[in-house]
Amino acid sequence: MLAQERLKPLPVSTSTFRDIIAGDYLYVDKTKWIYKLIRYPKGAYFLARPRRFGKSLLISTLDEIFQDNRELFKGLWLYNSPYQWAQHPVIRIDFSLKKVKSARELEKTISWLLSLQAQQHQVVLEGEDHIQQFASLIFQLAAQNQVVILIDEYDNPLINNLENLEEAKRIREVLKGFYGVIKALDAQVRFVLLTGVSKFSRVGVFSDLNNLEDLTLLPTFSALLGITETEIETYCQPYLAAFAKQEGISVTALRQKIRAWYNGFCFTARCQNVYNPFSLLLLLKHRLFSNYWFASGTPTFLLKLLKARNYDLEQLEQLEIPELAFSTYELESLEVVPLLFQTGYLTIKAYQDRFQTFTLSYPNYEVKRAFMAYLLNAYSQVELAFAGSYLKQLALALLDAAWERFFLVLNTFLASINYELHIRQEKYYQTIFYLIFKLIGLEIDAEVHTSWGRIDAVIETENDIFLFEFKLDGRAEKALQQIKEKEYFSRYRLSGKTLHLLGVNFELEKRGVGEWLVEKVIRET
Repeated sequence: MLAQERLKPLPVSTSTFRDIIAGDYLYVDKTKWIYKLIRYPKGAYFLARPRRFGKSLLISTLDEIFQDNRELFKGLWLYNSPYQWAQHPVIRIDFSLKKVKSARELEKTISWLLSLQAQQHQVVLEGEDHIQQFASLIFQLAAQNQVVILIDEYDNPLINNLENLEEAKRIREVLKGFYGVIKALDAQVRFVLLTGVSKFSRVGVFSDLNNLEDLTLLPTFSALLGITETEIETYCQPYLAAFAKQEGISVTALRQKIRAWYNGFCFTARCQNVYNPFSLLLLLKHRLFSNYWFASGTPTFLLKLLKARNYDLEQLEQLEIPELAFSTYELESLEVVPLLFQTGYLTIKAYQDRFQTFTLSYPNYEVKRAFMAYLLNAYSQVELAFAGSYLKQLALALLDAAWERFFLVLNTFLASINYELHIRQEKYYQTIFYLIFKLIGLEIDAEVHTSWGRIDAVIETENDIFLFEFKLDGRAEKALQQIKEKEYFSRYRLSGKTLHLLGVNFELEKRGVGEWLVEKVIRET
């Protein structure tokens, strides 16, 4: 095993290819995938991936390739590949550098970004607005060789203004005109790549740049970003060995836990699962399981959208959508599911070619647990720290089958919800209970032995299965009887585990559980 001091540093704080290579950081060689993009004389592409998935590093790597800095790639696949190295002037724009709140601000920001490029290339921009200046920059640089255009976070100005629809539409028009310059000057351009989180439809942002090839759902580029199991085998074994030794477990056991926490992202019909690189690298650096990716950005807008539309959260466990749903994303009709997929909170789990439908669900434990915790906060307004404390107490009480304590804690949590938030609708309380009981299950086991379907909630542990049925302003006895009459427990008959059947009545006026009944059934193997 390699000693810790001999391990290469992990690039968790930089996405600059030159810095990674010069600093001898660990680099997962993606240049064979990149070659598929750059091998042709012309290319114009678009790629959408969730945040912190390596888009900026891809842009930085392409920048170095097209500047003909071949020696940086020594030891990597591309160095001795058939690629014909040549120097091209590169226009590189990152729309995340400055947050804008209006179309006018965006126009000024674009002019500023273009001026930075002009200074770098030692040319003087001509024209009175950003459209003319962009055309001027391309024409002048094309005198040297065909131009390469790399645009990172192309949709950032739109994403930051989704809650202001009218301004977002004006911003869209500015971006539409700006990107249209690229198509108009196609003869001067060698290569184009635009990256972002969201895939807006072609009739919107890209209506004037309609020659882009969309790579987002293509199997050919499924692992261009993210880290595969094979790449972990190739590049991460020394880190895993050191981590496993620290934990006192086998590498195989550690890999299984890492897989449950961080693997599972899939972006194509023929799934090749990848790990989120941000979470994986931070895990290997700190040797501590945590919500690294989720903590780097809260999906506030999505949470508001789900709540405002009273979306059935249970559907997110296993959702079937047609292939066309991925191409209908537009400002005037924001759809929840494409947004959740594009931002990484849902991912592809299966594809049915016959019906051209995708099955979506949460990618892994990190995303599912954290997303549900934030949803519970959005619905209850109970601070995450307090909610987490309640959930832990509930999990411990459930494991001990200490029902008096369990329902005391549950009622304490429900009482902490602001009175004004309580809605006299069964759906609201179903959602609260759904989130609470899913999170209890996740608190107990990262392998997620929980369900929500025909019976209201099921939590499965190593030795026990807990089945809950809820009534709103009804009777606990009736809820328990329903479990028995409808034989909700039939699928668990041969489990060999102890079954706990719980009928629970929620009293709307008291805003809490009024009564509950429990029966224990010991099953033989």
